[in-house]
Amino acid sequence: MGKEFKTESGLIYKITQEGIGKRAVAGDKVEVHYTGKLKNDSIFDSSLFRGQPFSFKLGEGKVIKGWDEGIALLNVGDKATFTIPPQLAYGSQGAGGVIGPNETLIFEVELLNIIEAPKPYDVKGKDTLTTASGLKYIKLNTTQGKQAEANKMVQVHYSGYLQDGKMFDSSVERGQPLDFPLGQGKVIKGWDEGIALLKVGEKARLIIPQELGYGERGYPPIIPVKATLIFDVELVEVK
Repeated sequence: MGKEFKTESGLIYKITQEGIGKRAVAGDKVEVHYTGKLKNDSIFDSSLFRGQPFSFKLGEGKVIKGWDEGIALLNVGDKATFTIPPQLAYGSQGAGGVIGPNETLIFEVELLNIIEAPKPYDVKGKDTLTTASGLKYIKLNTTQGKQAEANKMVQVHYSGYLQDGKMFDSSVERGQPLDFPLGQGKVIKGWDEGIALLKVGEKARLIIPQELGYGERGYPPIIPVKATLIFDVELVEVK
């Protein structure tokens, strides 16, 4: 602890406090406190000043390259100092009039929490059923919970995937289920039909053809044209 290391890309990092939590991997949502400084020690940004940690999905280019690389070296509870060369930061363009061209940046960071990326349901050995509309669904379990009904408010946790396995949206990752009135066209047709098949506490995979999803137009840039969508859903509540 306290020794500086340099990666092949040029990132310099030093662990200043060791945590005992797990290590983040690409696809995880991480929560980080940070203070960013220029080489003259002037602070240009700090989540601590705002009293609000910064969260982002690791390894997806949502932050500068030095952050994607550096945060992946930390365990929850670790504090570290990153010295990030321009090619891993904002390069020759700088940023926002605050960070000049070819600036080396120094970040003091703490990895606070990891919210693991949701894992697709394991549906091996489960029956796939198909409705008259073309919706396919696989129930993972059955319960004695309340049946979903049209015109009732329902609360659903979900993760949505494209056929290549890429997750494009997840209430699980946000920690906030979706509420909507069932059967009123507030969601795609495959959802109105599929959620109506469930009781509270039941989980299912919905395989939704384009006709019951976003059709020939898709939902750029998230949903491609004519996309079959896969949703792993759980009916949390019927109100």
